[in-house]
Amino acid sequence: MKPEPSAAPAPPPAPSAVAATIFGEQLPVAVRYAELLADSGVVRGLIGPRETPRIWDRHILNCAVLTELLEPSVTVTDVGSGAGLPGLVIAIRRPDLQVTLVEPLLRRVSWLTEVIDELELSNVSVTRGRAEELWDKLPAADVVTSRAVSALENLAKWSVPLVRPGGLWLPMKGASVGAEIEQSMTVLRAVGVDGIEVVECGVDLLDEPTTVAKLHVGKPRRVRGRSGAKPKPKAKRTGGNSHR
Repeated sequence: MKPEPSAAPAPPPAPSAVAATIFGEQLPVAVRYAELLADSGVVRGLIGPRETPRIWDRHILNCAVLTELLEPSVTVTDVGSGAGLPGLVIAIRRPDLQVTLVEPLLRRVSWLTEVIDELELSNVSVTRGRAEELWDKLPAADVVTSRAVSALENLAKWSVPLVRPGGLWLPMKGASVGAEIEQSMTVLRAVGVDGIEVVECGVDLLDEPTTVAKLHVGKPRRVRGRSGAKPKPKAKRTGGNSHR
């Protein structure tokens, strides 16, 4: 018997009045992005098929309101962009911003590049690589963002060196961010974070506002090692018995 053909991905729901308010004249671009995310984004594994019904509320609008924290014409680097959340959404919502998407996986980079071309976005580019591999290759950004990439202390070590002195690091971590900040204070101080706020974006627009850590970076520093401390030197062998 021939295998049954797989069902076509379900289309995303229609955008709400809130989406029209948030995106304004950029709404048609956001709608096309939602369609691509629900179609080729699902087929190629960038987003799960169960996320299609909530693409707008849980993903696109959740990311779009982050722009409330961004000054005009700033540069933004989005670490671990995946399906373009939040970096590509930020670029769609705010054409005045210059956005760089950082993503290590080739299949995701390929999809993001195709989507940027399809949407004819001139204010966003994609760079393949891990954040820590790009410290000396990318210009320092006014703002660095990320969403659901890793634990906060890992993100801090990878992301803060990409922020210019006096810039912002805006990781989207959800309701757990306060606890993560408390657990990561040693690393946050070590990498150069000198101001911490937990803010909600989209309070007057979304049923569930987006929680963001707004971290002010004084002088970014590169830190390696889990706790931010330098690794201890290995003990020298002096002969005699040794244990393997």
